[in-house]
Amino acid sequence: MADQKDNIDDFKVQTAKHPNMTSAPLRPHSEHSKDRASKRLSTESNGTSDGGVGSSTPVEITALEESFRRFAIHGDTRATGKEMHGKNWSKLCKDCGVIDGKNITLTDVDIVFSKVKKKSSRTIIFDEFKVALGELARKKYKDKTGEEAEAEVFQLIEGKSPVISGVTRAVASPTVSRLTDTTKFTGSHKERFDETGRGKGKAGRVDIVDTSGYVSGYKHQGSYEKKVTKPTAGRPV
Repeated sequence: MADQKDNIDDFKVQTAKHPNMTSAPLRPHSEHSKDRASKRLSTESNGTSDGGVGSSTPVEITALEESFRRFAIHGDTRATGKEMHGKNWSKLCKDCGVIDGKNITLTDVDIVFSKVKKKSSRTIIFDEFKVALGELARKKYKDKTGEEAEAEVFQLIEGKSPVISGVTRAVASPTVSRLTDTTKFTGSHKERFDETGRGKGKAGRVDIVDTSGYVSGYKHQGSYEKKVTKPTAGRPV
């Protein structure tokens, strides 16, 4: 009993010296691991790293790069947006007004694309994309300096998205009109449609047998039933 009392007194003394020792509960090791994983994922999502230069500043995407990604993935569900092939490069220059038909033509766009891309590659990355725009800018705005010309072309592209053309309308053809005009049908085909051109359904495909008991074309059908079923009230018995 004396030893137990001494241990209790020692605990009270330690508590008095360190009042915050029992205020924070101990956390399991698994929770500490979760916190470290959450911190790492948060850091990676911001494009930073622990101890890296400028670790508090997330990576921002410029309006020009965003437009590059939009056109890069256009028409290709497997595209990542990091590379652009020649077809979408030509579409970007056309939709954004880089091609004017005078200083810049579609041929100029194709030549610049082949010039900036790697020999063994069929696509260009964003850095090569900017170099290509610089080539076209100096050709499009000859009266301006290189930086001013690039700024003008960048402004044409920033914030733009691919233009999606509308649905192709069907062209009216005399042959199609003749084949779909029900008023000109003959024979059994004519029997499948009524006067308005609407299909009769099964009645136009199958001969339905008349089981009413009347001959075909009889105009007074149902008159006999009316006579038989007349009320007999007031008649003498």
